[in-house]
Amino acid sequence: MVTVLDADYVVVGAGAVGMAFTDALVDHADVTVALVDRRHGPGGHWLDAYPFVQLHQASAFYGVASTLLGGGRIQQDGPERGLHERATAPEIRDYYDRVLRDRLLATRRVTFHPGTEHSQVRPRPGARVVDTTYLSPMVPATTPPPFAVAAEASVVPVNRLADLGGAPSQYVVVGSGKTATDACVWLLGEGTDPDDICWIRPREPWMLNRAVVQPDPAVFIGMAADTMEAATVAATPDDLFLDLEDRGIMLRIDRAVTPTMAKTPTLATWELDLLRTIEHVVRLGHLERVEPGRLLLEHGEVSVARDAVVVHCAASGLPRRPPLPIWAPDAIRPQPIRSGFPCFGAALAGFVEATVDGDAEKNRLCPSSPFSDTPADWAAMQVLGGRAARAFSSDPAIRSWAGGVSLNLARVPPDRQGDADVVAATDRFTAAVGPGLARLAELAGIAQARR
Repeated sequence: MVTVLDADYVVVGAGAVGMAFTDALVDHADVTVALVDRRHGPGGHWLDAYPFVQLHQASAFYGVASTLLGGGRIQQDGPERGLHERATAPEIRDYYDRVLRDRLLATRRVTFHPGTEHSQVRPRPGARVVDTTYLSPMVPATTPPPFAVAAEASVVPVNRLADLGGAPSQYVVVGSGKTATDACVWLLGEGTDPDDICWIRPREPWMLNRAVVQPDPAVFIGMAADTMEAATVAATPDDLFLDLEDRGIMLRIDRAVTPTMAKTPTLATWELDLLRTIEHVVRLGHLERVEPGRLLLEHGEVSVARDAVVVHCAASGLPRRPPLPIWAPDAIRPQPIRSGFPCFGAALAGFVEATVDGDAEKNRLCPSSPFSDTPADWAAMQVLGGRAARAFSSDPAIRSWAGGVSLNLARVPPDRQGDADVVAATDRFTAAVGPGLARLAELAGIAQARR
């Protein structure tokens, strides 16, 4: 049976993107929204998250525009002393519960429909559909391993790692991305000997140094200035990343190997130090089959302990799909607008939907930008995201809104606008952004924008 939802908007998905879009929309327009999700509550993939996961970025950059995640606190102790707090999975789930209950439902203009597939509902005539599934993340808890598993081989998703009854003689961590690094860091933090970890790393990843992606405008704008200055003189995408490494912006685990993967989640230097203690790294391509005591890969095979536990961290995460116009006749599809950081892009799209007339104008002001996979992709993401930032910043109302929300990495709070360090970083960025973006476009192989 299909239920007709009597609302101005039907938002499919109550994850980070759907929540950010809905929050900004109802904050700036007198409309009704039906929020639909197949899960039992809000939060999307955080309801399936492994127990030891934390945001890889500062909490202030995540969530919805109206409600700060966390307290904007600086960590006072531990290996990240001096950096902004990062929320844990339980904290994020609690945050989204509170945003739904105390912020959205309290307006009496939002209804929530949990445990509901979008095929079970239909919007009333004239309503708009907001489809957040185009870029839904794929996580190990809900994605089968992308390799065959023989009988009696022990393979678990990363979610089950903390619940194993006893320690095997060997752990085999499969994956090159942030989930795999989290699994390795957790195992080492729990006292696992580095020699008892085999890491199947099909590709080497570049990661951003967390210390330079902080809610401090002098730090963040300084990092952006460094990036543009490095781009101006880069001969190739690899040269760019090596220069960014020298500037303390990019990190790689093995300095003897040039990475080919540039999804660029953030990593702290203390995590990097731990990861470098793992010496048994297998670089034989993707894993194809697991057998007791043996792993078959694209370019060879390796022996492992017969009781080895293979930890599946190989889901693709945020998918890299072609950018589409966000506003289309059949649906609104929120996507990143400025480089990465989907929460800001979704909130920006919600604000623009509430305040700007005409889909063509909305798409002009907010062109979507892609996620990256390779260094050349990363260069393209910077160019397209930079063009998008220039477009939406050309509208005074959008520029004013963006300057007031913590989700916006580039914002400068009023009390910091005369700060000498912020002014110096801004001047450097202003001088470098033109030639930097032009060179990034060449490195990415994309056409220059017409002036």
